[in-house]
Amino acid sequence: GNQKATHSENSQGKKCQHAEEAIFYKNCRAAYLTVFKSSLENIKSKEQLSLVLQQAGRNPSQKTINKYWTSQTTSLNFDDFCAILKKEKPATKNELLEAFGKIDTDKAGYILHDELYKILTTRGDKMTWEEVSTITKQADFNCGGKLDYTKFCELYLTTSEQCCKAARDRLEGDPRLRQQQFGNQTENSSEGITLPVSKPSPRISRKADHKLAKGDSRAPSRPSSAQSSKASTSTTVTVGASSSRSTKLIIEPDTMKEWQCAQSKGCFYLEEDGEIISHKYRLHCPQRSAVCITIKPLNIPQAEGKSCPWLSVDTALFILKENETQETLQLVSFTELQNREMFGWRGELGSGVYWLLPFTTGCRLRKVKPQITGEAKLVWRDEDGELALTEEFRAALLDIFETIDLDGNGLLSLEEYNFFELRTSGEKCDQEAWAVCKENFEMKKNELTRQGFMDLNLMEANDRDGDPWDLWVTLLSLGYNKALEMTEACPFVIDICAERCKPRIKAVSLEAGGSQLSRAVCRSVVNKGEAKGLDGSENIIIHTYKSGSRITSVIENKSENKVIIHVNNEQSKNCLNNRGLPVFAVEVAPKSMMVSQHVMPLKEQEEWIYSCVHSLV
Repeated sequence: GNQKATHSENSQGKKCQHAEEAIFYKNCRAAYLTVFKSSLENIKSKEQLSLVLQQAGRNPSQKTINKYWTSQTTSLNFDDFCAILKKEKPATKNELLEAFGKIDTDKAGYILHDELYKILTTRGDKMTWEEVSTITKQADFNCGGKLDYTKFCELYLTTSEQCCKAARDRLEGDPRLRQQQFGNQTENSSEGITLPVSKPSPRISRKADHKLAKGDSRAPSRPSSAQSSKASTSTTVTVGASSSRSTKLIIEPDTMKEWQCAQSKGCFYLEEDGEIISHKYRLHCPQRSAVCITIKPLNIPQAEGKSCPWLSVDTALFILKENETQETLQLVSFTELQNREMFGWRGELGSGVYWLLPFTTGCRLRKVKPQITGEAKLVWRDEDGELALTEEFRAALLDIFETIDLDGNGLLSLEEYNFFELRTSGEKCDQEAWAVCKENFEMKKNELTRQGFMDLNLMEANDRDGDPWDLWVTLLSLGYNKALEMTEACPFVIDICAERCKPRIKAVSLEAGGSQLSRAVCRSVVNKGEAKGLDGSENIIIHTYKSGSRITSVIENKSENKVIIHVNNEQSKNCLNNRGLPVFAVEVAPKSMMVSQHVMPLKEQEEWIYSCVHSLV
């Protein structure tokens, strides 16, 4: 009786989930077809992306748009749009009121128009005077030079829902639109993806030749015991205590003393949705040469004595050769050798331009529930009433300076400072604004000094009369928690030494790895790993590769149909994976490959056993 009741509850739960999913995709289609004639049309610009997101009841900031439309994006399709909506939830009334409440420090329930003009024209996605005037002239929520933000929020949410409803009504009333084959629901679509996507990579235009599919991480559709009759394969790897860190990479042998070197720092940042972004680099080799390339977490001097969780984060670099067009980047190799926390590669590179794509599995750089109850103090007032930065905040700012000073010369160039600005505000500082900085803050050779950087942050505190809200926005976006500990970022340093030439490395962007990196990871595992076919299904191959202290498995689907693969790690010991679940399922499109999981030891000083069963659902 209990089993029947449980089964009934599970069935009801699944039905409810499917119903919610159907409503979600209906809303996606309705919004998309308000802007485009067909769901097979692609989004071709930032403006179109912003417009179609607004039709879906979102109000994206420029920072949000830049997150999904990067310097390498040429188009996004309907599947990408659905994936973005999964991540970008519409604002709730409580969230809107909380945001206004940060401005209304007196809790009066309204904001003076003068204050509103000042904030909306100078901060975040800056509005024009005329745009703000259209808000203040609305009689519904303005009176006597004040904005009643509770009424404004109510009208905003009502208008947003009306917009979505109008789109749904249009879809329902047009048989031609209803009968279309819509991306995610089309069995024979070029992408072959029919389930909601958990980790979109809308960074680079995807081709219809099935080079790579993206996966969906879901709870298993049935208990693991029910998988036994399906095609499956198991893989077991036992690794001794600490042996994972002993793959002997000799970084500086005597023969390299005369080699010419270049260095750049960078950082992995964890986004709100768990996605990881980082700097990307171009490497120029003037002539063919033997080369040694390494990457490791950055040990910040000011952080000594503090907890440094990022030092245990795994790092890697994928080296890709640039041809005539960026779309044809060729995988050269990756840093598979390991010496403690350092990963490296030695080989020969021909003359030309290469891309260096940093990578971390996400096993150790991941979202954790905050254990902090208090909040560090950032500013204080001296006996004269003047604002000053606390010692703890100054130490954190010095750490930040060390991280964003990519070339390590002790100064911030405009280019380096702009990476910081893009991460914290989504905007860039132009030459004119940089000239203003030069007039107000200490600079050397047109680059900002440490003291200048400190004074810049002090000015920001003074601008808000000691309110640390903006300072916290900066800190949280850089991976700090409320105790001023860096828990959601991992700074790193890249070193390149060449025997016959002077290598040059330059950071060119700060964004997610995208499909180029995904393809490189898959290709490296397929090239180097052990391949096993699923028993009873020769078209499904599981590739497994151990590199230093990590194991990666890739699923290759050679069939003409999409497949769902059930992944069970319950027999593994002392392991953690990037998905955060011991049992999950992934969908793989036809004629494609995708990463199943990355696995690392929980405690490196102890033996760990990777034991995984992949089964066809």
